Amino acid sequence: MKSLWDDNEAKQYEGDLGLRVYTSRLLGRDTSLVLHGGGNTSVKIKQTNLVGEEEDLLCVKGSGWDLESIDVPGFPAVKLDHLIKLAKLESLSDPQMVNELRAHMTNAGAPTPSVEAILHATLPYKYVDHTHADAVVTVTNTPNGLDKIKQIYGDTVVIVPYIMPGFDLARLCAIEFERQRNDHTIGMVLMNHGIFSFGDTARESYERMVRLVGMAEDYIQEHGTWTLDYDSPAQGTVDPLALAQLRRDISKAAGFPLVLRSQRDAKAMSFINRSDMAKISQQGPATPDHVIRTKRLPLVGRDVKKYVADYKTYFEQYAPQARDPKTMLDPAPRVILDRELGMVTAGKSAKEAKIVADIYDHTMDIIVRAELLGGWQALSAKDLFDMEYWDLEQAKLRKGGKPPLFQGEVALVTGAASGIGRACVESMLARGAAVIALDVDPGIETLFDRSDVTGIQCDVADESQLKAALKQGASSFGGLDMLVLNAGVFPGGCRIDSLSSEEWRRVMNINLDANLILMREAYPYLKLAPKGGRVVAMGSKNFLAPGPGAVAYSASKAALTQITRVAALEWGVDNIRINTLHPDCVFDTGIWTDEVLAARARHYGLTVDEYKTKNVLKTEVTSHDVAELTAELCGPLFAKTTAAQLPIDGGNERVI
Repeated sequence: MKSLWDDNEAKQYEGDLGLRVYTSRLLGRDTSLVLHGGGNTSVKIKQTNLVGEEEDLLCVKGSGWDLESIDVPGFPAVKLDHLIKLAKLESLSDPQMVNELRAHMTNAGAPTPSVEAILHATLPYKYVDHTHADAVVTVTNTPNGLDKIKQIYGDTVVIVPYIMPGFDLARLCAIEFERQRNDHTIGMVLMNHGIFSFGDTARESYERMVRLVGMAEDYIQEHGTWTLDYDSPAQGTVDPLALAQLRRDISKAAGFPLVLRSQRDAKAMSFINRSDMAKISQQGPATPDHVIRTKRLPLVGRDVKKYVADYKTYFEQYAPQARDPKTMLDPAPRVILDRELGMVTAGKSAKEAKIVADIYDHTMDIIVRAELLGGWQALSAKDLFDMEYWDLEQAKLRKGGKPPLFQGEVALVTGAASGIGRACVESMLARGAAVIALDVDPGIETLFDRSDVTGIQCDVADESQLKAALKQGASSFGGLDMLVLNAGVFPGGCRIDSLSSEEWRRVMNINLDANLILMREAYPYLKLAPKGGRVVAMGSKNFLAPGPGAVAYSASKAALTQITRVAALEWGVDNIRINTLHPDCVFDTGIWTDEVLAARARHYGLTVDEYKTKNVLKTEVTSHDVAELTAELCGPLFAKTTAAQLPIDGGNERVI
């Protein structure tokens, strides 16, 4: 491990707190040290308050911040003297501790300080760094891990036995630090948990962390267990329907929809195919902090019912008799190890599923190296239960608030690169859905640069492309809940006597055939949707009030509407509801250029603004308006509606 300190970079950060931000970000850059909000750092500063008094303050990482991107507001300041007094108490419940931390901040609007704030306060150094370094966790989670740590570090670190984070840990660390410290002390190892470093400058504390973790890495390297041979590449491809069925089962166990993510690289498949995988994967996570994200154990195979039964037994065994069974967390697994599907992770969002995947990706390395060092030996089930059902974690869950409408659900939108389609993607994302975005424009693949969108270039008129895109999209998130049939063409005006067969077939192929094919292919996935499948087809005013010169377009939309009516009859038994929107005069789409708008306005003897609002309500209909209604049709307001046809046109006299 090498220091990433750069003098030129460091100059961009001012003062003690600025340098605290800089070295925290250096730690956050290295995922072998901290992952997704893990670890914490602090600095002790002096500051003059409003009445002119100089105060000693601890600026410590706040809840919700990630070291990789943390900034000054992510370090709430707490009065140091009060923290030192708290550390001398014989006992203090963790909820009381958090209240004390918040009550003695200098800014009431700042994030809640780390639960390890008291621990940081008791260490007599200006800067304190704490990470869950993979190398250190690997060594501590082996038989005789304590002896190995002593061999690696000698008297340069204080060693503290495992105890759950919170006040008791802070108090024990203060006692052990005073008992074990010497002139050579530069760090502290918390068995099965992580490592601390400290110093009088930001650079000294950071580079001591690098040095200490490097010593653990060197130890592993010397024992020939650092470089790992993952030589089992995935065979074949994921069966997206099998993944969708697994998602259905897991979501049912959880009580709400979850997004799945499948990882089938050489590491995942090599780990899964180990002869001892069923044993070593069932001995707990790398650190107790991970149990919140990954649950206590992964599911091996796909027997979700057995996993749930085992989890309930685990709860009943370790829950105090006074604990209400209703307080049991959802028993659904968050990591699934399957020889065909690979390492599958579940989350309430695509981002959460990715976080779980990142954590278990590191966990596999840690477990394999620990096995080579003498055996993987994680914390006891009781310790993990105490962490999972910690009062502070329960409080976080209770404060979670109302989840997004489509949390854990997946929508597919065709024609997603512009106009109504793009607006539909944005409306679905705003409600928490993950989105599969299809468009013939290759730019769709990078248009939405975020983990909860899979953009796929696809010509819907090509059946093979359409089928492949559906499989790719369903594999990305584990299934499909909502289907928005939006892609279509509106050809130039052409009377029947001049319409070529080729043009007729082109319009029908895109506006009708492609939608029938997609509905047919999507049906097995929609049938597995945890909250029931939903389809919204984009019809047209022309179905109800056609005009001359648009026979192919009008007929295609009329036929599409009829398809949705029949599908509603056939698929209702599968809890799939299908509704059709009939928009009109949505002018912020690709087909309505400034020139076309001006020409149409002149045709009616109107200004462009008058033409845009030539409806009963004298209002303009936008892509966003259509997209919002599309999303609402998929929501609970229309939970008992299927086969409906809704105009969104401001009121068209011919339709009325």
